Amino acid sequence: MLSELHASHTRFYTPDDPEYYQLADIFVGALRRRGLQRAFPDGRISYPGIGIISAFEARNTITGVIDGTPAQQAGLRAGDEIIAADGTAFEPIGSFHGKVGKSVVLEVRRGAAVVQIPVRPVDLEPTGMFLRGLESSARVIESNGRRIGYVHVWCYAGSIYQRALEHLLSQGALKDADALIWDLRDGWGGAQPEYLDLFNGRAPTMQVTDGSGRSEFVNVKWRKPVAMLINGGTRSGKEVLAYGFKKYRLGELIGTRTEGAVLAATAFLIGSGLLLLAVEDVRVDGERLEGVGVTPTIEVPAGAASAGADDPQLSRAVAVLSGT
Repeated sequence: MLSELHASHTRFYTPDDPEYYQLADIFVGALRRRGLQRAFPDGRISYPGIGIISAFEARNTITGVIDGTPAQQAGLRAGDEIIAADGTAFEPIGSFHGKVGKSVVLEVRRGAAVVQIPVRPVDLEPTGMFLRGLESSARVIESNGRRIGYVHVWCYAGSIYQRALEHLLSQGALKDADALIWDLRDGWGGAQPEYLDLFNGRAPTMQVTDGSGRSEFVNVKWRKPVAMLINGGTRSGKEVLAYGFKKYRLGELIGTRTEGAVLAATAFLIGSGLLLLAVEDVRVDGERLEGVGVTPTIEVPAGAASAGADDPQLSRAVAVLSGT
């Protein structure tokens, strides 16, 4: 019945789905008023996992590997297909139940080959996982004499992620970069349009220092070149950012068309599952992006897992920003 609505942000998830826990954490404020304690008696939302993202329709195929997680540490890649875990059919949650901290051997199809990859699942708290993923992704890529900063925002459902990004740009690993690649591929949306103010160079940044000498930057601005990475997993509030980034010509939009999932939703715990339900229509500068998405200014298809660590969309962004 839900699928017949043909509306984004409308799906029923069960405790066998990682999204059940991720959405419970994203909507924790609303769910506290809607029986959260029944599903999570101690108030803590977590699940056993390794930090991968996959499409709901193709659970075994990895679409994203979150930085700093066991999956990345084990060398799993987007495009890998997990066939089995410890010799039994793979389940996103079930394969790791009771195995936190223990080695689990995954049978993975990578291109034409099948490889065995050991991984140690951990107890994942969604917000912490996404935040560490953002921070762990930050790095500088040297190209053509230029220092290209890179950061992947896996989830934007909360200002905590924008504050972490601002810290990386003003005081952290990316502060001395000559340009920035802002990766919004895959994961969850939730971003607010004002996050684009980060690239409004016509407002000042303040540095406030307290009596102990601790400094904090307020109203952080990035006044250097920037490019955004998008794909079919870029959804919701991230698409609003992509729309504004393109319309107001902040930089090149590189990758493939976004999902076109731009409705406002909330969550309900019903029976043994979680219902994500679209409740409001959304227009951006008068345009409806639902079912339409945002097309890139530079179209670059994603690479296959068999290509190794190569990421053609990232490589194109580096080339654009470094002039190669």
